[in-house]
Amino acid sequence: MNSSGLLVDSFGRVKEAVHEAVEGLTEDELAARIDPDANSVAWLVWHLTRIQDDHLAGAFDTAQLWVSDGWETRFGLPFSRRATGYGQTSAQVGAVRASAELLLGYHDAVHARTVELVGTVTNADLGRVVDTSWDPPVTLGVRLISVIADDLQHAGQAAFVRGVVERRASA
Repeated sequence: MNSSGLLVDSFGRVKEAVHEAVEGLTEDELAARIDPDANSVAWLVWHLTRIQDDHLAGAFDTAQLWVSDGWETRFGLPFSRRATGYGQTSAQVGAVRASAELLLGYHDAVHARTVELVGTVTNADLGRVVDTSWDPPVTLGVRLISVIADDLQHAGQAAFVRGVVERRASA
């Protein structure tokens, strides 16, 4: 397997985990919080998808689908169009309400773009600097692994929250 194949497989695992966490839940279940300040499945999936969209667009110098494909309008969230969820307050987390169809639609669109972008990555590309605001500067390889790790952590958190929500509903 080459670099691009490894990356496509990794992001495919993120997509699988997101679908497992979201499919079949109602909007209320997706917005449920296991305590007043906890993240909901909806927020976690929206956030991980926004980060993937934002970071890959930056690394490959393309537009974010959030804006270019109208997802910002479809979600209608009360945030800046540049918001990704990073550093949001509990109230902002609670403002993220969306259907499974909307969350998965956005995620699947970002996933398709991601596969298109990483599907051409070579070993030599991984050393390309994509962010000079850090010391040391961030390379494409480091940025992609960071996004994959963050996405998988949040998808796992969403799966955990889903489990709690489902147990509460059956109790």
